[in-house]
Parts: sequence; C-alpha cells; structure tokens
Amino acid sequence: MQFLAAGEALKRLEKLKPGLLSTNFPEIDWKGAMGFRDVIAHQYFDLDAEQVLLICQDALPGLLSAIRTLESEAQKQT
Repeated sequence: MQFLAAGEALKRLEKLKPGLLSTNFPEIDWKGAMGFRDVIAHQYFDLDAEQVLLICQDALPGLLSAIRTLESEAQKQT
C-alpha cells in the first residue's frame, strides 16, 4: 500500500510542478517509480516477487533519499 501512496503522490507532484523531480534528481527513474505504482494497482496478481525485491533493494533507497531532500527543501520554503 505504501508504494501506491508514494506513486500517487509523485504523480500529483509532477502535475503541480512539472519537471521538478527530473530537474533536481535526474539520476532517479521517476517515471519508473510512478509506473511501478500503476503495475501494483492494476496487475497485482501478476507481480514478480523477485522483481519487487530488486526494486526495493536497488531503487528504493535513492528514491527515498530524494523524496526526503525535496520534503526538507519544501519545509524550508514555508
């Protein structure tokens, strides 16, 4: 469920501030993160557990770090 919420939040942020994610953190596969949300939401029973584990191990740490940095910067601006 956390992947669904995170993916949805990323989609909304991209609509509100187009290019913010890819400009500030080009090393992150933002499109892939948003697409992963769609896969989980719509193809739940066809998920490959090994692929999900690889995503969690390889992509999630960088994604979380970037999101935390964005959150911190947003809090400074308010």
